[in-house]
Amino acid sequence: MKVFSLALLTVLLAALWTGSQGVSFRSPYSACCYKEMFIRQKIPALLIKSYQETPSHCSRRAVRVELLKGKKFCVDPKEGWFQQYQRQKESSHTST
Repeated sequence: MKVFSLALLTVLLAALWTGSQGVSFRSPYSACCYKEMFIRQKIPALLIKSYQETPSHCSRRAVRVELLKGKKFCVDPKEGWFQQYQRQKESSHTST
């Protein structure tokens, strides 16, 4: 029982230490989008909090869209509605 307790304590301390060091065990591929993660329907612009292109190492080119409520979806950057959204965002940034 002492060995188990010591092992558990060691794991917890290691987890706390890596968290404080900013080290992540997440795969760099977790930022990628896969076929089943894409959404096809238009997302209203007022619901979009932010978006970010997937890294170049990903097999599919995509954009990860985060909604105001925190949900994230993958979008094909060639989708017409998304290209229009991007143009509107860029024009509003350049005019301000």
